[in-house]
Amino acid sequence: MKKVINILKFTYFFACFFVLLGNTSFAYIDPSAVTYVIQAVAGVAIAIGAACTVYRHKIMKFFRNQKKKRARRKHQSSGQES
Repeated sequence: MKKVINILKFTYFFACFFVLLGNTSFAYIDPSAVTYVIQAVAGVAIAIGAACTVYRHKIMKFFRNQKKKRARRKHQSSGQES
């Protein structure tokens, strides 16, 4: 809870900082500059997606292995009782 409050304080500080100390600028944004921004955002999104996929596969493999180990133990224990 304390971490959430600190994040909210940080966000509030920067929002106030940019609103109170921001200067209005009348400038032309070149379409090629926007393309670079879109490429950067797309690259970050793809990298995050790839990382999530890799970790999702690792997590699924971990649980699959746990399930196999549990089944082996159950099979071995039932074989010993007979």
